[in-house]
Amino acid sequence: MKEITKSAALIAAAAGIVFGVVTPLTASAAEEPLTWTRCAGSGLDPRQQCATLEVPMDYAHPGGPTIDIAVSRIPAEKPSARRGALLLIAGGPGGTSLNDPSGKGQKLPQAVRDAYDLIGFAPRGNAPSTSLSCGLDHADLALSKLRPWPAPDGSVTENMTTARRVAAACASGGGELMRHITTKDNARDIDRIRAALGERRLSAWGVSYGTYVGAAYSEMFPQRTDRIVLDSNDNPDPVRAERAWVAAYEVGVEDNFPEFAEWASAPGHPYRLADTAAEVRPLFLRLAARLDHEPIPWPGANPEELNGNVLRQTMLDSLDDPDEYPTLAKLITAALKGTALPAPATPPDAAMQNLVAVSAATICNDAAWPRDAATYRKGVAESRARYPLTAGMPRNALVCAAWPWRPKEPPVRITDRGPSDVLLVQNERDVATPLSGALKLREALGRRAVMVTNDATGHEAYLANGTRCGDATVSRFLATGKRPRQDVHCR
Repeated sequence: MKEITKSAALIAAAAGIVFGVVTPLTASAAEEPLTWTRCAGSGLDPRQQCATLEVPMDYAHPGGPTIDIAVSRIPAEKPSARRGALLLIAGGPGGTSLNDPSGKGQKLPQAVRDAYDLIGFAPRGNAPSTSLSCGLDHADLALSKLRPWPAPDGSVTENMTTARRVAAACASGGGELMRHITTKDNARDIDRIRAALGERRLSAWGVSYGTYVGAAYSEMFPQRTDRIVLDSNDNPDPVRAERAWVAAYEVGVEDNFPEFAEWASAPGHPYRLADTAAEVRPLFLRLAARLDHEPIPWPGANPEELNGNVLRQTMLDSLDDPDEYPTLAKLITAALKGTALPAPATPPDAAMQNLVAVSAATICNDAAWPRDAATYRKGVAESRARYPLTAGMPRNALVCAAWPWRPKEPPVRITDRGPSDVLLVQNERDVATPLSGALKLREALGRRAVMVTNDATGHEAYLANGTRCGDATVSRFLATGKRPRQDVHCR
């Protein structure tokens, strides 16, 4: 779940309504267009403008308290060719696309930038929108703590303790807004953005968790959609929609580690770990097991040691993008040789506080999780036996195991009822959103969608880690509306 800067990428690594019921434009939304001003921050395209939209905190009580949603845009570059607005939906939960019109949006081909206003936004809870924080201790912001890695012996006791501690902090520090951060609320906010833009229909490019948000918007507001691109796709199961995000790493790592092993055994680069690809996996497993019991001090990191789970978490982060393979290889080499560890790349605490709060609220509010430790003990034991690289983490307890609230409404159920205006693009080897989950979304959408599958490695396909064939297919759809008649495989 990668943003336009390195720090945002680090943070991201750390994201049913019956068809036919269309929410009409409200008078207030239609009559109060956004007021655009200069955006705060540095390094932005000077054309990017920012505005603030007021939306209900609780859509069940639209006359109650309101919150602010920060919105950005770069206007279409050729007014005579303008078709409408293209909303960029970030991954996460906890990601923001507010600066994406200046970042990834500028990678779009000229024909797309001519046709659309590029729209970004900070979803509810994400600064500079009305923001959330749980006020967690620094130690609880470690990525190896936020992903529920079990103890070296497979115990989940500490994970359950962490879940209770973090849930209590979020309940006391997050305020009423903590209860109203859901995928459905994100979709409702998007429709308010559409109305405030004065658009009858909205196009979108959603990435990672943003594919679930984009699919939810298409399900809840089907007649408000124009051209929808879903990139690096989540499993849409309405009960497992959030749990599947962590569970997917079992398969995602197995799909991707062989690619890392081939790279790490290839001659001709300074990060070579072994003579053959077959040697890399046992080398990694032996090192992780050793670090479980003999961690290495790592000043400045969080935690300040390289233990087995920190190494495993670094693996997850590095498999996200082949360009990050050297990060994992350098860490392995230093640990094996006993040389100085690389300088740690630690996201700032303030950003992590916001990310963790929004991520926890979304995941836990969308669907109920098991609360008994026995469920997680069983799952972890099964996962450790079958998928040793991920050591049981994908079936372990997140904060939701102790979340103080139950979901306020059922999760979105993605169906094949609605306009046929969706294009999915997916890499075959994606550690965070593997092909197996994407195929579930493709099946759920049925005739509404066509899918482009890239013979490629890495998270985020379009204009990032995909193929020229895949990029051209998506660009043509956005610029002209022309979609392949059937699913496409790109090499």
